[in-house]
Amino acid sequence: MVCRSPFGRRRRRRRRPPGSANAFSVKAMAPRLQLEKAAWRWAETVRPEEVSQEHIETAYRIWLEPCIRGVCRRNCRGNPNCLVGIGEHVWLGEIDENSFHNIDDPNCERRKKNSFVGLTNLGATCYVNTFLQVWFLNLELRQALYLCPSTCSDYTMGDGVRGGKDYEPQTICEHLQYLFALLQNSNRRYIDPSGFVKALGLDTGQQQDAQEFSKLFMSLLEDTLSKQKNPDVRNIVQQQFCGEYAYVTVCNQCGRESKLLSKFYELELNIQGHKQLTDCISEFLKEEKLEGDNRYFCENCQSKQNATRKIRLLSLPCTLNLQLMRFVFDRQTGHKKKLNAYIGFSESLDMEPYVEHKGGSFVYELSAVLIHRGVSAYSGHYIAHVKDPQSGEWYKFNDEDIEKMEGKKLQLGIEEDLAEPSKSQTRKPKCGKGTHCSRNAYMLVYRLQTREKNHTMVQVPAFLQELVDRDNLKFEEWCVEMAEMRRQSVDKGKAKHEEVKELYQRLPAGAEPYEFVSLEWLQKWLDESTPTKPIDNHACLCSHAKLHPDKIPIMKRISEYAADIFYSRYGGGPRLTVKALCKDCVVERCRVLRLKNQLNEDYKTVNNLLKAAMKGDDGFWVGKSSLRSWRQLALEQLDEQDGEAEQSNGKINGTPFNKDESKEEKKEEEDELNFNEDILCPHGGLSISENERRLVSQEAWNKLRQYFPKAPEFPSYKECCSQCKILEREGEENEALHKMIANEQKTSLPNLFQDKNRPCLSNWPEDTDCLYIVSHFFLDEWRKFVRKPTRSTPVSSIGNAALLCPHGGLMFTFPSLTKEDSKLCQPLERREGGWPTAAHNNIALIWPSEWQMIQKLFVVDKVIKITRIAVGDAGPSEVQYISEPKLCPDCREGLLCQQQRDLREYTQATIYVHKVVDNKKSNGGTKRQKTSQQGYVAYQKQVIRRSTRHRKVRGEKALLVSANQTLKELKIQIMHAFSVAPFDQNLSIDGKILNDDCATLGTLGVIPESVILLKADEPIADYAAMDDVMQVCMPEEGFKGTGLLGH
Repeated sequence: MVCRSPFGRRRRRRRRPPGSANAFSVKAMAPRLQLEKAAWRWAETVRPEEVSQEHIETAYRIWLEPCIRGVCRRNCRGNPNCLVGIGEHVWLGEIDENSFHNIDDPNCERRKKNSFVGLTNLGATCYVNTFLQVWFLNLELRQALYLCPSTCSDYTMGDGVRGGKDYEPQTICEHLQYLFALLQNSNRRYIDPSGFVKALGLDTGQQQDAQEFSKLFMSLLEDTLSKQKNPDVRNIVQQQFCGEYAYVTVCNQCGRESKLLSKFYELELNIQGHKQLTDCISEFLKEEKLEGDNRYFCENCQSKQNATRKIRLLSLPCTLNLQLMRFVFDRQTGHKKKLNAYIGFSESLDMEPYVEHKGGSFVYELSAVLIHRGVSAYSGHYIAHVKDPQSGEWYKFNDEDIEKMEGKKLQLGIEEDLAEPSKSQTRKPKCGKGTHCSRNAYMLVYRLQTREKNHTMVQVPAFLQELVDRDNLKFEEWCVEMAEMRRQSVDKGKAKHEEVKELYQRLPAGAEPYEFVSLEWLQKWLDESTPTKPIDNHACLCSHAKLHPDKIPIMKRISEYAADIFYSRYGGGPRLTVKALCKDCVVERCRVLRLKNQLNEDYKTVNNLLKAAMKGDDGFWVGKSSLRSWRQLALEQLDEQDGEAEQSNGKINGTPFNKDESKEEKKEEEDELNFNEDILCPHGGLSISENERRLVSQEAWNKLRQYFPKAPEFPSYKECCSQCKILEREGEENEALHKMIANEQKTSLPNLFQDKNRPCLSNWPEDTDCLYIVSHFFLDEWRKFVRKPTRSTPVSSIGNAALLCPHGGLMFTFPSLTKEDSKLCQPLERREGGWPTAAHNNIALIWPSEWQMIQKLFVVDKVIKITRIAVGDAGPSEVQYISEPKLCPDCREGLLCQQQRDLREYTQATIYVHKVVDNKKSNGGTKRQKTSQQGYVAYQKQVIRRSTRHRKVRGEKALLVSANQTLKELKIQIMHAFSVAPFDQNLSIDGKILNDDCATLGTLGVIPESVILLKADEPIADYAAMDDVMQVCMPEEGFKGTGLLGH
């Protein structure tokens, strides 16, 4: 007899069986599920014991048609013969050499010819970079710094720089020398100024005020150079940047003129309300009248007189720095803001009309424009437009990137467009020839115009040039190293290209000997970005150490020739040849599939048998719950094998499955009851609950048994578990005993159970001189038992020792017990190695008559009693209260300290913020309304009364806080919760105003469960950007702690 393929014709005599081709040719591009069904369709007619080799090969999809490139758009996961779309397209055809590496051309890091060197932005140091570039292009300043003596001469030797040791500048002047030398002669496209920034102690992650930095650094540089002997070096800052003006006050009565001379390094010009630079200068020099309360005391008249005051420019420097005051303090919001108004300025500025002494030339030409891009005063980016003094060309310095302007003209248009605010769309004014308009320029640098062009050639000193040459040598070595790495990557890529082109053509197996390799490994082999690892097929093996048929969607069938090359070059295993096809798994899967197909018919049959009347008493006990869900249980059990395979095999050539997750899933499965286990008692016998089971016929049980061969079997004659019967009888007896005990205790202590007629220490009862104390925890447990004796365990003892200290002393004073009510006094839990700590339960007071009964009903470890004693013979008696045991002073003091410490050292505790809403209508329109603090505090005292258990009310939100966080940080949380800016928040707690933003919540008395009242001021109409708000929330320290303030 010739065994036929399930698709028709005989297979062995042809390379590709026509039967299988007919079955799969239409579905070669079919979805994975359709291919899955087609591979196992034969199981509908073939019994497990009849499975042959043809069926096994069909299940493993050996003879599926391979896909053709160009027709198949993506890889067919269900077809092991589809080798299209696995990453081969990258390698087939011609490939650009640059695709073989991810290393940029090192020449891109090389300085371009006739260009300047950039500076690296270390995070938020763009403001430093702009000024460094401006100062570098001041040739006189650069020349003077080069003349400054340096310790670098100690570092250099006669024949060059010392080897093996990097140069580290020691002073600010040396840092500037080295930076300027690198900016002048470095081969790099940009250099790293981290040494200079570190020497100044600047925070690279925090953007600072650029104008303040300029002032402070110039002051530091002048102070540093003042110690130099060479006058050209010592006076360079004054010669280049220092001018002089006088504050002149003239008495209107006698005409006496008073002068106060002052030097300046920049003119700070107000731009608010102005459109032109000349208007700003005129306002700076404008005459001011001193009248009324602001009158001037004239020494000549010896009395206060009306006067005029103005500034007179006496001399101007070579380099005139004009600071445009764009960043101003806003009194309404309480923080800085940026003025984004356009200011017009010309490339040529004649200062002669503004100078007192008219002799000489005062025509200046624009040499630099410093730009702040951004709407906010607390964020943005700094760039500089600087004119090369030698060529007259303009350059834009943007950290590492430097751009040359076309036609030797200054161009600001791009910066203005990028900084366009979202709210105001002010049109840019028209500018004439030689003039410019900017709303982002914050500093203008003008140089005194000279008739002769500046042809000064600043030479780098020899010792600095040696350092630059050494850095250039390092850079060239790095370029060579990067180029070599690129070359090696290209050579490796070319070799891989040839390998892929050769092997990919030999990958298809056809009818020749074949092996299986995971799709993931093939994809990684074709991915040049990751190194190819050894082949690992362990994850796709079944329990029989062969290829699992369910792993076929992630496997590919390749030729034995290609497999030999792969294993020889990359290693790994085990090799999955034709012998790896697992017959046992195919047979088991066939059985499962047939049972699934048969399940629907068997479900109907079992239902009909359950409805039919039982003949006789012979049958089997089955759980009602199992009968209701047996079909679903059967499906899950049949699918269990697939699920276990997925879990056990994990990922192919990747990370294995998570063991912890697998353990959790197994634990969940163990917790779920299998079929008929719902009538299984804990001892493995038949449950005594007859309501949870029913009797089914032999025929119905046989059907169910096919799906659940391991289910517990209980014939109708099977007796219930004897141990469960004994326990049931004992349980009934215990319940009766518990009811009797509970009833007796309830009758003996009715008022204690119902919490009626309880004593109170704050109002001591007249008819008794002593009271007893027990833990409220005992009362809760005892009342729980009395209410439901069958569900709770009887309370047999009272543990009062937990209320005492380690020495057996009492932890409460009488005043603390009488505060508000005895129930508010908190008991103690024993803390290991020390005194107890406060717990959430309360103590309870007991009448003497009740105490007598309690001693009969319960075991008391420690008696705690408070006795009232009258003191004095005549007149009204004074009363004293004595406790047994006595107070332990040391532990009491320690407890109080611990309680205070706990309240001040909490982390992640909950507090509540209640927003107070003022319903009264304001007549002030949009004017800012400040809170009346007295009325606010009075309102707080009456608005909320704290209770033991907090209940949130409308307008209240819970926040998680820690004791060590500041009030400022809390205000930020409140801002996010209520959308109220920190400067609009008025906070108080228990009538106390919270206004110290630097104080911690612990020191302010904010403890867990506190309620803070929030009264919000009305916001102003033009609310600032949220970025401003966030920056204001953080303390602004400027250059505090840096080297700029150290001199």
